[in-house]
Amino acid sequence: MPRTHDEDLFQSSTMTFGEHLEELRTCLIKASLGLLVGVVIGFLIGRDVVHLIEQPLRRALGDYYIDQSTKVVEEWQPRTPDSAGIPYSVEEMTDAVTQHGLSFEVREIHVDRLGRSAGEVASADGKFPLGELVPVVLWQPLARDARVNITTLSAQEAFSIYVKAALVVGVVLSSPWIFYQLWSFVAAGLYPHEKRYVHVFLPVSTGLFLAGVALAFFFVFDFVLAYLLAFNQWLGLDPDPRITEWLSFVLLLPIGFGIGFQLPLVMLFLERIGIVETEAYAAQWRTAVVAIFIVAAILTPADPYSMLFLALPLCVLYFGGLALCRWMPRPSESA
Repeated sequence: MPRTHDEDLFQSSTMTFGEHLEELRTCLIKASLGLLVGVVIGFLIGRDVVHLIEQPLRRALGDYYIDQSTKVVEEWQPRTPDSAGIPYSVEEMTDAVTQHGLSFEVREIHVDRLGRSAGEVASADGKFPLGELVPVVLWQPLARDARVNITTLSAQEAFSIYVKAALVVGVVLSSPWIFYQLWSFVAAGLYPHEKRYVHVFLPVSTGLFLAGVALAFFFVFDFVLAYLLAFNQWLGLDPDPRITEWLSFVLLLPIGFGIGFQLPLVMLFLERIGIVETEAYAAQWRTAVVAIFIVAAILTPADPYSMLFLALPLCVLYFGGLALCRWMPRPSESA
C-alpha cells in the first residue's frame, strides 16, 4: 500500500538518517572500486578496444566511398579508338569496387611521354598539349585508402583516446557491480517486504543496460553514420573524421541507451513502493511519450536517427512497464 504522509521513511528500520548517508558513501566507494577494476582491465585490452570502436566508422566510410566510386564509374566512358576514355568497362570497375573491395582515383597523364626526355617530346609551338591527356585509373585496396583512415591532429590525442576507451570498457564491465551497489542503497531505505524487489530487479536492470549498449553499438551506429555521411554527400562535402570526435559519440550514445532502457524497471519499482499508481501511468501516456522524445534528444547527438532509435524503443518499454504493473499487481491488490 502507498505510504501515508505522516509515516517515517525509516520506520521498521534500525538505520537512522545519518546511517543512510553512511550507507550511500559506502555504496559509492564500492561502486568506484568496481569501476576502477573495470578501467584497469580496459587498459590491458585498450588497443583492441580502440580498433573495435573504429570498425563501424571505417565500415561506414568504406561504404560511402564505394558509393562515390560507383557514381564516378557511371560518369566515365570506356576507351574507344576515337576517344581517350578509361581502359575498363563500367561492369569491370563496378565489380572491382563492390565485389573485391578496391578503390580508385582517376588521373590524367601524357602516356606517350612516359620514359622520354623533354627534348624528345617538346611540342613545336611550346604550348602545353592539354588535348593529349589520357585518363589513367590508379587502384588500391579500400583498407589502405587514406580517405577511410581515422586521423589524429596532435601527438597526445592517441593517449587520450586510449584512456577514454579504457573508461568505456570499465563502465560496461563494472555495470553489474555498480547496479548492485545502487540497488543495495535503495534497499536500505525500503520496508522489509519491499526489499525483495531489489533482488528481482538487479539482474533485469543489468540485462537491460547491456541490451541498450549492444543495440547502440551493433545496430544504431550503422544507420546514424549512413545518414550523417549521406548528408555530407548531399552538401558535396567529403568527411575527414577524427577518432576523438568519434569516441565522444561512442561514449555518449551507448551509455544513453543503457540508462534509458531502465525505464520499465523504474516504473514497476515506483508502482511497487506506492509512489505512482498504475492508473496514473495509463492516464498520462501522452505526456510520457513527449517526455521520452525530449529525453532522447538530450541523451543522443544532434541527428534525428539516433533520437528516434532511442525514443521508439523507450515508448515500447514504457507500455511494457505499464503492462508489467497490471500483470504483476502488488500483493495487497491481488489478495
